[in-house]
Amino acid sequence: MEKIKVGIIGAGGYGGCGAVELLQAHPHAEITALIDKQDVGRRISDLYPHLQGFCDLPIVDPEDPDCPDDFQVVFFSTPDGVGQKGASQWLNRGVKVIDYSGDFRFNDLETYRGYAARIGRKEDHASPDLLPRSVYGLCELHRKEIAGTDLVGNPGCFAVSCILGLAPAIKSGLIDTGSVICDAKTGVSGAGKTPNPLFHYPARYDSMNAYRISGHQHVYEIERELGLVAGEEIKITFTPHVVPLCRGILTTIYARLDQGQDLKGVEEVYRSFYHNEAFVRVFGPEVLQVSTNVRGSNFCNLSLNVDERTGNLIVVSLIDNLVKGQAGSAVQNMNVLFGLDETAGLLHPGIYP
Repeated sequence: MEKIKVGIIGAGGYGGCGAVELLQAHPHAEITALIDKQDVGRRISDLYPHLQGFCDLPIVDPEDPDCPDDFQVVFFSTPDGVGQKGASQWLNRGVKVIDYSGDFRFNDLETYRGYAARIGRKEDHASPDLLPRSVYGLCELHRKEIAGTDLVGNPGCFAVSCILGLAPAIKSGLIDTGSVICDAKTGVSGAGKTPNPLFHYPARYDSMNAYRISGHQHVYEIERELGLVAGEEIKITFTPHVVPLCRGILTTIYARLDQGQDLKGVEEVYRSFYHNEAFVRVFGPEVLQVSTNVRGSNFCNLSLNVDERTGNLIVVSLIDNLVKGQAGSAVQNMNVLFGLDETAGLLHPGIYP
């Protein structure tokens, strides 16, 4: 089988690096070019020495007339606003596009405008004609739609954790959907590669804080996706926190169980919902789940608990924000787009200790 040719735009950031880490060992894909406006001419293995001998391609300026363009799929590992300007040139040439940002997570202009307003961006979209063909890139919920498109909006990292943690309960009517609270902790790598005084070592070490309380951008996609599962509008309370950890997301989800529901029934619902999902693992309260269980992997671990005293369901959802929350989901989407085994290049354990 001829390998799929991949171009990575924004290759020098953490998201681009994550894609390189996964694709350099992918059995059915090869990286053709690494494109970025920064560090032009430097080898990716100069930026990230652990890649030496695995990928030593140079960073190419997108404006360089000699920039390779013989791709079958392009990853936009870029901030909001970049993919919506550049996607059409690739799609018009028959190249599939996977965008890491919120540019294509919503497939109608009205919904995108609501998202843009929430993050303080102009509500105009550079390519509104492309939105109807875009698909939200969470394979566990949209596998069929992803397989039939050429434009995928990769989900946000917090959104992956929350949606996978809640979808079975909402789909099966286990909970009062008006009672959902998501309390999420993330490592500092979620802030990206660009230096920031708030993430300087002395400021972050031994320190944690909540941020964007009641205003995080991922809430918009979480509520939209869960609303589609429920068939009705869903509103949640979501609070993210930064903790002194390099990578990983741990989200503790609380919701009031409907009367008559118990832990056994909850476990049956979750195990049935994710029975055929390679990257979602369901555990009962007897198995302690920690962030290192998924570090470096594409897995989402779900720990199910019921507080009989309060009647609340408690789901602990763990992912690696840079893999299942970013590059791993992108590669999983690529596999589905090209009809490959969905686990190709991804089925490996996490890194321990």
